[in-house]
Amino acid sequence: MRRADREVTDPNDIRAILDGCDIVRIAYQDEEGLSIVPVNFGYRYDADSDSPSLTLFLHSALHGRKIDAIRAAHNAMDVAFEMECDCEVIEGRTACNWSESFTSIIGTGTASIIEDFAEANTALSLLMAKQAHMPNIQFTERQLATVTAWKVTTTHFTAKNHPKPTPHRHSA
Repeated sequence: MRRADREVTDPNDIRAILDGCDIVRIAYQDEEGLSIVPVNFGYRYDADSDSPSLTLFLHSALHGRKIDAIRAAHNAMDVAFEMECDCEVIEGRTACNWSESFTSIIGTGTASIIEDFAEANTALSLLMAKQAHMPNIQFTERQLATVTAWKVTTTHFTAKNHPKPTPHRHSA
């Protein structure tokens, strides 16, 4: 990361970013070329080990470009991802001084379709807990048969924070 002063490493702060973002953009390449798709997500973040792990859980229709691409990659498609939140323009005195405050997570990983019923149930339950604030939802086999549950197992990710500057107060 070029701006190490903006890197977020505290696990609680990383969780706050994950909780604050509603959309993750997944970028991949298939036989048609490059593509990027914004999707809702759930996640599992484990910061207790020496190398923190992050898994993103997603769902899609049964067929479509990204699902076909994952299958064509033998259920192990390389992806890049990005999510951001808390975005706000920072006005500058001149055009070159304008900026944007934000928090973000970017990374790389491997996308794969979840074939196991229990894992798919957990994946969609985590997605519903995050997106709809409905924890512990359980799905039937019939319900799971109508969607494709998939995941991105991250191989590398970084979190970043560029806060809005605090206004300077002049004392009288």
